[in-house]
Amino acid sequence: MSSAPLIPDATLRPPTGSSIAHPRPFGLRLVPSADGMSREVAHINNVEYVRWIDRAAELHADSLGHTRELLLASGRMWFVARHEVDYRAEVFPGDELHVFTWIRSVSRVTSWRDTTILRARDGAVVCSASTCWALVDLATRKPARIPAEMLLAFEPLEAGCTSRSSSIPNAS
Repeated sequence: MSSAPLIPDATLRPPTGSSIAHPRPFGLRLVPSADGMSREVAHINNVEYVRWIDRAAELHADSLGHTRELLLASGRMWFVARHEVDYRAEVFPGDELHVFTWIRSVSRVTSWRDTTILRARDGAVVCSASTCWALVDLATRKPARIPAEMLLAFEPLEAGCTSRSSSIPNAS
């Protein structure tokens, strides 16, 4: 199974009245192909949504100059600590989707990133997700402090890292 390409689009804006909290979310366009179909049910497999969420985070970081290649060269990498994914509507091959992602909050070593996926034709939210990312030192496999320049580049909505559900302890 292969994931459809996400195309960054600096002109893409959330619809008026949407639940997207950040004033400048990173926008991407996506049109899923039949390659992402579930084998059991005639719709795009939910695993594809998680791939899109991960890829949107990567492309947002890339656009700010914090690529995975540069992180690897510095001996650090972002690891997912937790995904909270709400599947709200089915998606089918050929549906045009708009993906918006932004950093909600940060702490010393973690950040919560929110992602909303909308169906373009009707503006319906098909998926909303929150991901807690931990920056990890690859040599020690311990959390690493997020550099100040990275924090500034990501423009988080707030300081402090808390879950949408507040069901897990703060990782910092």
